[in-house]
Amino acid sequence: MYLTVLSILLLLPVIFIFKFIYSVIYLPWKFEKHFRKQGIRGPGYRLIYGNTKEIRRQISEAESKSIPFNHNMLHRIAPQYYNWSAIYGKTFLWWFGMKPRLAISDPDMIKGLFMNKAVDKVEFDPQTKQLFGQGLVGLRGEQWALHRRIANQAFNMEIVKAWVPDIVTSVIKALKKWEKENEEKEEFEIDVFKEFNDLSAEVISRTAFGSSFEEGKRIFVLQEQQISLTLQAMRSVYLPGFRYLPTKNNMMRRRLEKETRESVRKLIESSKGRENSKSLLSLLISASEEEHGFGMEEVINECKTFYFAGKETTSVLLTWTLLLLALHQEWQDKAREEVFRVCKGNNLPSAENLNDFKIVTMILNETLRLYPPIVALTRGTSKDIKLGDLEIPANTQFYVSVAAVHHDTEIWGKDALEFNPQRFAESRKHLASFFPFALGPRVCVGQNLAMVEAKIILAMIVKNFSLALSPSYVHAPTTRLTLQPQYGAPILFRKI
Repeated sequence: MYLTVLSILLLLPVIFIFKFIYSVIYLPWKFEKHFRKQGIRGPGYRLIYGNTKEIRRQISEAESKSIPFNHNMLHRIAPQYYNWSAIYGKTFLWWFGMKPRLAISDPDMIKGLFMNKAVDKVEFDPQTKQLFGQGLVGLRGEQWALHRRIANQAFNMEIVKAWVPDIVTSVIKALKKWEKENEEKEEFEIDVFKEFNDLSAEVISRTAFGSSFEEGKRIFVLQEQQISLTLQAMRSVYLPGFRYLPTKNNMMRRRLEKETRESVRKLIESSKGRENSKSLLSLLISASEEEHGFGMEEVINECKTFYFAGKETTSVLLTWTLLLLALHQEWQDKAREEVFRVCKGNNLPSAENLNDFKIVTMILNETLRLYPPIVALTRGTSKDIKLGDLEIPANTQFYVSVAAVHHDTEIWGKDALEFNPQRFAESRKHLASFFPFALGPRVCVGQNLAMVEAKIILAMIVKNFSLALSPSYVHAPTTRLTLQPQYGAPILFRKI
């Protein structure tokens, strides 16, 4: 018996060393060799951490300097892709810790990737999933299918159109607030990034949750505090068990997660009994009562997800749109002429006239092309697949640079880095040449609401105000989960 126990104790370190060598040294070498045979190269693998330290260094260096307001910004928002693609070509291999990531930007390969059933979202680690990864964004398999089916019901276009009066009411409230705060000024400055965060929060609260911004304000505050912790975790390699260590950040993560869930739970309780059967929250609550395997914790997870995602995407889209219109006055004038034509007299945007905003839609699409809210998408394959001529082994991850594709002169022409909404008057060149909301089964479920909301807000602003770029604006786009202006977005407003 003693010899058996001793043998096991002596064997355990051997097993550990073998597994360490296999996963940390042999498998990365095998992946690199496999891709090298197919002509794919990249920055060399580094033990355990891969290329993450180099990526953080490049990001820090890129964000230390502002740039001219000319839309040539890939070197700032995705410096690792910009630098390595210049050396190794548009398709190259890099390492996120011990996980191989294949960077691709060819539209045919991207289409094949997003339409492949063996490809899915890369699973969030325990630290990054707390902000929104426990809901639809981070789920996979049957759980994802169930949550997606419910979300599809909530965000179909007919229901979104029924929310238009609520959106208009929220915008009127915001415009009156801006005017009241600056009633004695002919021209006043607003940081639209901050204001659109609040306005989008109000809209998602009213439409998807049947509440108000004030009721959900605590949730937004808590999620804002979680963002920097999540971003830090996303750029670092997670070591198993690290989340249990009593570090300052880990204790803060646990506190914020607990408080957020409690706040959402209170919101759900206060909403019961309200007559709003078409809100996302009411559908989630109904599902928890009817669907097996969809309990109150799942409702809370989805509320957290949509509180964050519903606010972020629209607020950054509108921020960049107003900055671009303040810079390109001719398109601001065209948008204003269209809005006055569609909303004659004192009429407001409505579900009936949304499709008449052709120029407004073109401007929003061109903004999404130049400044996509999500700069890059990651995916992973559970099986061996083929993309184009490449043989891709199972457990390969993919890095798809949305911004690189949207700025590619081979796809969009020599003026790819210029603001030209007219290009969207024509049909799209390729399914995977423009995908700000992703592609395939995982396409953003809330894109209908995001676009309808953006159209209404933009139309009502240009109808009431002329816009000019503030002299204090510093152009410094940066990736903070979404693409944001690093130093805010001050714009000069003048009442029409």
